[in-house]
Amino acid sequence: MLKLKSAAFALALATALGAHAADPIKVGVALDISGPFATIGAETRDGLNLAIEQLGGKLGGFDAEFLQTDFAGNPEQATQLVRRYLQAEKIDFFTGPVASNSALAVGPALFAARVPFLSSNPGPSQFAGKQCNPYFFGVYQNDTYDEAAGRVANDKGYRNVVLIAPNYPAGKDHLGGFKRLYEGAVKEEIYTKVGQIDYAAEIARIRAAKPDAVYFFLPAAMGINFIKQYVAGGLKDTPLIGPGFSADQDTLAAVGEPAVGLFNTAHWAHDLDLPANKAFVEAFRNKYDGRYPTVYAAQAFDVVMAMDAAVREVEGRVDDREAVLAALRKADFDSVRGKFHYGANNYPVQNYYLRVVEKRADGTITNRLVGTVLEQHQDAYVGDCKM
Repeated sequence: MLKLKSAAFALALATALGAHAADPIKVGVALDISGPFATIGAETRDGLNLAIEQLGGKLGGFDAEFLQTDFAGNPEQATQLVRRYLQAEKIDFFTGPVASNSALAVGPALFAARVPFLSSNPGPSQFAGKQCNPYFFGVYQNDTYDEAAGRVANDKGYRNVVLIAPNYPAGKDHLGGFKRLYEGAVKEEIYTKVGQIDYAAEIARIRAAKPDAVYFFLPAAMGINFIKQYVAGGLKDTPLIGPGFSADQDTLAAVGEPAVGLFNTAHWAHDLDLPANKAFVEAFRNKYDGRYPTVYAAQAFDVVMAMDAAVREVEGRVDDREAVLAALRKADFDSVRGKFHYGANNYPVQNYYLRVVEKRADGTITNRLVGTVLEQHQDAYVGDCKM
């Protein structure tokens, strides 16, 4: 009788384990499909879904479920969504938010639950430095695009500049990054409201300052409106520099010719000469009516591929969080960004490039890769990280 009970228990245990193994790996995705970062959120979604399609809806060969929910770019809604993902859905990975304030809002709950947060965009200085956490993985640090832009401004001999950005954590990080490597004078540092679309007052201040150049970080609709008003306001001959986010394909499609000549810096370009990148760009254009991908789409694609590599490495045992973290840190996949490795704070050490907006012979307005500005560059906050 004892042997029968033991056999029955063993069978029940095996059945339970088998059922658990068959459960899909769950990825919680918080998307900015509406709200101030809606255009960026759509790019994130499209890059994410291309990767999911190419992987056949699996991660590492195991069934996966990608829970995609719009939170309208609202940090409070993001927090509520993550709470539901953690408590009701029992997610294994998280990604999606565009803005740093949302990333900072949801990070603590994810870290407490030991759920890896693979950022598909924001790289706040807090998580790079004193608030670093082994469960957060960045694709770049907010300041690094701007550090590259500061180097470009030096190289071009711009002796004084005006800076402009929205008044939220990423805005301050971006302008701080530019100043870190820029060696000239800052005539004015202007902060605007998040979501602002009328820049008449700011453009008047720029005209009065008469700088050699203007550096701006104004993502999504903010940047679209600013560039148009900048050129219409008589500043076309004052060079405009931005991070790649403020001069990406989503912005260029809406701005048109006023963006031609705009210099911008990024850790990725659609014409970066790498096999993985060429395949990604071709697949993206085939799937999405011939349009070029943005940095946001490229990052989201990479994030899914990073998850896929990690799950394959741990053979689907995503409950073994330490093994998952070790696998994620290996970054054992062909990134569309090229060669990189994680620093001690889980932020990548990678190249940053200069791009310029041009109008091609066929009328397409897009970026052209000019060259490398910073090679295998690490963010400025890693020394404050004590993981």
